[in-house]
Amino acid sequence: MARTPSHMVPLGTPAPDFKLLDVISGKWLQLKELPSAIGTVVMFICNHCPFVRYIQPELVRLSKEYIAKGIRFLAISANDAQQYPEDGPAHMREVAIELDYTFPYLYDESQETARAYQAACTPDFFVYDRSLKLVYRGQLDDARPGNDQPLNGKDLRSALNALLEGMEVSPLQKPSVGCNIKWKMEAV
Repeated sequence: MARTPSHMVPLGTPAPDFKLLDVISGKWLQLKELPSAIGTVVMFICNHCPFVRYIQPELVRLSKEYIAKGIRFLAISANDAQQYPEDGPAHMREVAIELDYTFPYLYDESQETARAYQAACTPDFFVYDRSLKLVYRGQLDDARPGNDQPLNGKDLRSALNALLEGMEVSPLQKPSVGCNIKWKMEAV
């Protein structure tokens, strides 16, 4: 497993719009058409990455807790499903149902959305305020497969709590670390 850090996109960057298929509902969702929220978490995840699999229990707990407080969560898988079939829409839907994802799980087949967000790894987290301006990009917490750090979502929780309290999110943010996005091979 290749340890790839996320890109630290400049804070204040507007969220790129997208229209992607939600594999759970079968509907196409466009970011700008979704109802206003206190904040929006856009996360790039997938099914096969050991880093994502490791954090899934906390991701499910955290998302349920903060969705109830008015934060919107959107998960996107952008991996090349031809090379990694377990990251394709059918398997995405199975995992979402099995793990009880209460957020849309979107498929970025063209990988244009991942490129627009400058996503580099799975998991990769981006938090936007109600104006869809970036206030946080980084890790869930310090836990990684094989280390002794607690899986508690403390970094993402801190950012979401600040957003909920109308406070500035600390600009001291650590990049996420995970598997690289599995980009499609360019036609030669």
